[in-house]
Amino acid sequence: MKLKSKRQLASKILKVGEGRVLIDPNRSEDVDAAITRGEIRRLVHEDAIRIRPKRGISRSRARLLHEKRKKGRRKGEGRRKGAQTAVISSKDGWITRVRSLRRKLRNLRDEKAITADAYRKLYGMIKGGAFEDSAHLEEHAKTTKTSKRR
Repeated sequence: MKLKSKRQLASKILKVGEGRVLIDPNRSEDVDAAITRGEIRRLVHEDAIRIRPKRGISRSRARLLHEKRKKGRRKGEGRRKGAQTAVISSKDGWITRVRSLRRKLRNLRDEKAITADAYRKLYGMIKGGAFEDSAHLEEHAKTTKTSKRR
């Protein structure tokens, strides 16, 4: 039994592709006997001809990647675009740097490695951006006359 023409007619009536028209194999004689558009519509109403549901795109892979990104994965060098400040803003970098320098300076003062006057002077220098990192700060504290142990 050839139902190709009936399938084509049903697809035009239902406004879907031919691949999505599903003809009930138990009612194939009724579908074969149908000639007019009205008869095809009646068979659609009787569920002898149905529409297959659309096949969507699965989100399972997207969900998996989202979970990984929430954990901080998949953010390496190869994923990044733009300047270095596109990943960490210059302000956030500054805050991190200044906090670590001030922590180091407090430790030096508490260990009595520098005087209270030197602490105040170096604190101001940190605020002015004079030091790149804590090693630079410590080196400066040792070489200048600010430290007790030279």
